[in-house]
Amino acid sequence: MPVIAPMPAARPARIPGQRDGAEDSMAAGTTVDHLTETYRAHYRSLLGLAALLLDDTASCEDVVQEAFIRVHSARKRVRDPEKTLAYLRQTVVNLSRSALRRRIIGLKLLSKPMPDMASAEEGAYDQLERDALIKAMKGLQRRQREVLVLRYFADMTEAQVAETLGISLGSVKAYGSRGIAALRVAMEAPA
Repeated sequence: MPVIAPMPAARPARIPGQRDGAEDSMAAGTTVDHLTETYRAHYRSLLGLAALLLDDTASCEDVVQEAFIRVHSARKRVRDPEKTLAYLRQTVVNLSRSALRRRIIGLKLLSKPMPDMASAEEGAYDQLERDALIKAMKGLQRRQREVLVLRYFADMTEAQVAETLGISLGSVKAYGSRGIAALRVAMEAPA
């Protein structure tokens, strides 16, 4: 993947009252000048390192820029200026790992469809079957329809259906079996 490195910032003009470079090195820590030179010399190699760990150019550039920002902020802790590049490499690796971790967590948090959810096609077929069942139920005798609705849709026992309709238990069984047989014939008939 081709990567284009941005132009390194030009060396800032000296501000009056600013200390010289010798004083800026402060015996311990990396100087801004050394960090700028490291940026110019190793930006592309650090970008290549990030590209090996991440999959898109924008993320690679963000990681490398963030690494330079972090090293700049902590430059006084890098006691040996020769270790600045190693510190930058390790920061690029750590930031790449963090970016990948955030992506994985983001993917896990995305809402996933429930495994038992019906697809749009299945929903359409279910609707067609319900419509056919309702049409077949309307074609039943009134008592057969009442028995089947109370027995299977209201989830009543045969005794409860008999009591609700004021008919005998034998009548409930007879109307139920005749109603199911009539539904079977109606549902199997071509539309």
